[in-house]
Order: sequence, then structure tokens, then C-alpha cells
Amino acid sequence: MLPVDFTTLTAACSELRAHWLPARTEQVYQRDRYTIAIALRTLKQRDWLEISWHPQAAHICIGDPPPRTPDTFTFSQQLIHQLGGLALMGMETIAPWERVVDLQFARRPGESPLYHLYAEIMGKYSNVILTDANNVIITAAHQVSQQQSSVRPIQTGQVYETPPKLTGTIPHLGEPLERWQERVSLVPGGIKRQLLKTYSGLSASLLESMLLAAEIAPDTNTDNLTEDDWQRLFSNWQEWLKALDSAQFQPAWTGNGYTVMGWGATKPARNVQELINDYYTNQLNQQLFAQLRHQLSQKLQNILGKLRHKAQTFSDRLHQSDQADEYRQKADLLMAYLHNWEPGMKEMTIADFETGEPVAIALQPDKNAVQNAQNLYKQHQKLKRARAAVEPLLFEVQTEIDYLEQVEAAIAQIDNYQSTEDLQALEEIRDELIEQKYLQELDYRTRNPNEPASTNFHRYSTPSGFEVVIGRNNHQNDYLTFRVAGDYDLWFHAQEIPGSHVLLRLPPGAVPEETDLQFVANLAAYFSRARQSEQVPVVYTQPKYVYKPKGAKPGIAIYKQETILWGKPQLVVMSEIS
Repeated sequence: MLPVDFTTLTAACSELRAHWLPARTEQVYQRDRYTIAIALRTLKQRDWLEISWHPQAAHICIGDPPPRTPDTFTFSQQLIHQLGGLALMGMETIAPWERVVDLQFARRPGESPLYHLYAEIMGKYSNVILTDANNVIITAAHQVSQQQSSVRPIQTGQVYETPPKLTGTIPHLGEPLERWQERVSLVPGGIKRQLLKTYSGLSASLLESMLLAAEIAPDTNTDNLTEDDWQRLFSNWQEWLKALDSAQFQPAWTGNGYTVMGWGATKPARNVQELINDYYTNQLNQQLFAQLRHQLSQKLQNILGKLRHKAQTFSDRLHQSDQADEYRQKADLLMAYLHNWEPGMKEMTIADFETGEPVAIALQPDKNAVQNAQNLYKQHQKLKRARAAVEPLLFEVQTEIDYLEQVEAAIAQIDNYQSTEDLQALEEIRDELIEQKYLQELDYRTRNPNEPASTNFHRYSTPSGFEVVIGRNNHQNDYLTFRVAGDYDLWFHAQEIPGSHVLLRLPPGAVPEETDLQFVANLAAYFSRARQSEQVPVVYTQPKYVYKPKGAKPGIAIYKQETILWGKPQLVVMSEIS
């Protein structure tokens, strides 16, 4: 993930100063542990200024509106208490080439600032700190105690101290080529490494794009650069410094990230704000997606492992109870042949009443024949009672396994992050598991149970042009089947296999062709646990014949009057429509 360097921060702040000063502070919302969004309103527009102190993705830009879930963080509450209704009047770096932005808030334009909000965009040391007019710290996103840092503690009530000053040489436009080249090549080494060591305000990604534009490999030794190489590189160096001086940037996407200098661009961006917001939103979502998917998969694997072990134990006990009649038969034989018993016997062999085959009966030598028979009758009764007790327990465990396998199948289908809808579908699965008490809530901000499921279904079109809608998780499956489905639609599902609910939307009077039905059956097979199979049995019926059992968990449904088709998941072409 590319860090926000001084150049990107300068480009972002230049745009913000041009379009968002002055602006009235209307609201503050904290999205997560590392990000706040401040609602700003000018005479022409209203939007959200996003400030992040994430250790890998610290940034400042105009971002997306926050979700409508409650904000439970105290930091944002402290900020709105102090800044609410004030005007954002200034946005300046605290010193040349520093990555610390001072956002200044006053009652109205022209007045002295009442508060300073310092956004320190410095990688793993990033922070957001609110101070009063005298620079006394009121609150901070991340407080640093004296034990954590004796150099620069950050505590409420202390005077705000700026980060340690830069130690490297500061780049400037007036430096001639000869002096610049002399500095960089004083100690021979890779050109990229030497530039990073010699000058402040640079980043690895900026230098890589600068060197790429000059057609120089980053690891080229300074002794091997020709005069033309130096001249091309110095020209790009000057171009960079002029862009910083004039605040004229060229935001664009590159093959491995983004640039505000236009070097290596593959696609232009509309502005710096959109570029930064899209890049870090996507990167953080991918990171969150991978972590959440791994956590959910591991949790389900552990729970299912325990449940399957329990189910096997119950099955074994039921298998033992099948031997109940055998114990009674032996007891009956023993009672019929009491006269054959002799003291101290450990076993008696008696012919079976019906087959005449010899039956060996183990005996306890310290008990007589009647007592041994009574023990066998007791064992018979015990096993019969065990069956009556274990059968409902096994049913309950198997029902739970079926449900969790359905959840597991939904997670397996969301295998890669493609868009925010994928992360949202995964978060809904997490919220469902919290609702069902399989996960602890912890720091999760869960979905309101009364809030409807999202409608970012998978959508396809059949050969005849009918729409096919597919749920991404159990909440979506329920919503699709019991809220969206109409009288003329058809409902599909892999037969007795965990998978998504699939709906073929049909207008009144429409009759799907066999090719349409097969197309949907293939999709139902693909979006099931049997995705890797050659053929999968798929049922379809009218939505009115699909029911949810009383008290059933999300995604569980029963159906009747179904028709069976054989779905072929390998024929599915992933051409989802918007």
C-alpha cells in the first residue's frame, strides 16, 4: 500500500484550500478506530472531509458519506463538542516539508482560531490532535504516555509539541544541476537510495515514478549514469519542485497505484480528492475483506469441527442402542436355561430360540443366573431410553450443522474482493453470526436487526432476457425469497446442498424456455457448495410453495411441488450484469 508522501499531501491540501475554505463544521463521525469524517458546508457545496491516522493508510481528503450506524467513539464526540458550528478557516503545514497539517477553526472568517486540529500524516506515527488557541492538547486520537515515548509524549492538558525537525537537505528550485549532482553522487550507490538518503520530502514511490519517467532503473549506480541520464532526471526533479511551488498537479492512476505528477499514468483521475479516497478505500477494504474472511472461515471451521464430533458421538450411541434387542434376547435365553447355570461360570453358550444357532452370553461369575439376566434386562432398558434421549439431540446438532454449512458455502462464494458489495456481503454474514451468538460482538459495529438486508444481489440475464437474482448470504436469501419474490417468479436451489437462493424474475404470462431454466439451474449449482461438481441436482418451484419453518435460522427454507433439473456449474460464464 502506497503511503501518503509530502507531495500527495501538498496536492490534497492545495485542492482543499481552493474549494473548501471557509467551511462550516456541521458534524463529526468516526468510521472506525483510525478514521474520522467531518461534515463541511460552504456556500456552494456540502461534503465529508476524511482524516485517517491508519498506520499504513494515513490520509486526508474529501471522502464518502459515513454509514447510518450509531457512532460509539468518544473521540468524535469530543471533536463535535468543541468544533460544532465553527468555521474551518485555514489548512496549512506547520513547517516547510513537514507532513503535519494544521486545520484552524474560528467562529467566523477573519477571527483568530479558537482551536487547531493537527493531522499528522506520518505513517505508523500518524495521529490527529485537537488543541485550543494556546496549543494545549484537549484530546487526541492516540495518546502517547511518557513511558511510550520520552521524546514526544502526547497527553491531554500538555502543550502540543511539533514532531522532531527534518535532518536531511531540503530540496529547492534554485539549486543548480552541478551542485545537485554532486550531492547525490558524493558517495556512489543506487540512484534511488542515494536520493532518499540525501534529501528530505521524498518517498520511494515518488522516486520510482520519477526515475521511470527518466528511463533510469532505480538500482542503477550513480557512477554508471551518463550526462544525458543526469540531465533527464534533473529535468523531472525540477518539474516536481515546480509542481509543489505552483500547486499544479496531474492526478492519475498507474499500474501499481497512483501518482499526482502524471508520471507513468495509465488513466487520468478527475481530481486528487477522488484519487486518494478511491485508492485508500479500496486498499483498506481489500485488507479488511481478507482479514474478515479468514476470521469467519476459521471460526466456522472450529465450530463445525466440534459439532461434527458431537454428532458422531450421538450417532455412535444410537448405533449402540440398536443392540438393545440383542441384550433382551440374551436375557430371555438365560432365563429359559437357568438350569444350565453353574456357580463361577463366566460364559454360557445357548442355542437361539428361532435359528438354533449358538449364542455366547458373557456372565459375571460373582452373580447367579437370575442376577445376570436382570443386568441384561437393565442394559436393554438403558439403551432404549438412550435412543429416545439422543435422537432429538442428534437432530438438533444436525440442524445446526446444516445451517453453518449454509453460511460456510456463502463465505466460500465470496472468494475475492471485487467491490464494496463483496465486503458488505461478508459483513452481513459476520453480523448474522453475532445475532446467532456464534461470535461475540466485541468492537464490531453490527447491523440493526430491524434494518433490511442489502440488495446488492448477484444479477444475471437468461438467454431470453429474463432477470436472475441471487442472494449473497442468508439475510439476502431470506429477503429475496420472502420479500422480493413475486407470484410469477420461479425459485431455485441446489437440492439438499448448502447454497444461495436463486430467483428467476418473470413478468405476468411469461413462460421461460428450457434454455432459460437450464441457465438458472447452472447458476444455482454454481452458487452452491457443489460448485466443483460436474452435475448438481437443482430444484425449482413457485415462491408460494417455499416456507420458513417456525424458529428456523436465517437462510433455512423448506419447499414442495418442486421439479428437479441437473445443473452444470462448469458452464457458468461469470458475466454479471449491473
